[in-house]
Amino acid sequence: MEENTLSVLKIAPGQHPQQVEIDNDLKALQQAVGGSIGASYPFADPVAIVYNDDGKLMGLPLNRALRDENGEMYDAVAGTFLVVGLGEKDFASLTPEMAQKYEQLFHQPEAFLKLGNRLLVLPVPDEPPTEKPRTKPTAEQDR
Repeated sequence: MEENTLSVLKIAPGQHPQQVEIDNDLKALQQAVGGSIGASYPFADPVAIVYNDDGKLMGLPLNRALRDENGEMYDAVAGTFLVVGLGEKDFASLTPEMAQKYEQLFHQPEAFLKLGNRLLVLPVPDEPPTEKPRTKPTAEQDR
């Protein structure tokens, strides 16, 4: 893989994480999150969350909760965000292990409900598989 592209996880509201390749430059990161970028480092691993710095002000949909080690939500990311690896001086590609770990962590899309001044976070159930059209007529159609 070339140095100027990164293999990262892109996590859009209501969707499962996707592993994507993006250019390792500010413009590509801004495009991916839809605006000026902010980064936070909430995990012990050498990874960062790159998000739209103005996402909450812009009213972007809340995407995923960030939780402390006790599972308590302390923040929520608004809009699409990336999970990127950290190199010595710059963002880096995620290792396959990190990509898998954070894909699992953020796998389940979440919905946010405001209850007074509290925010309730609910996992969004996966879509049930759509039934394939039957080639054989059913018994009801035979009658």
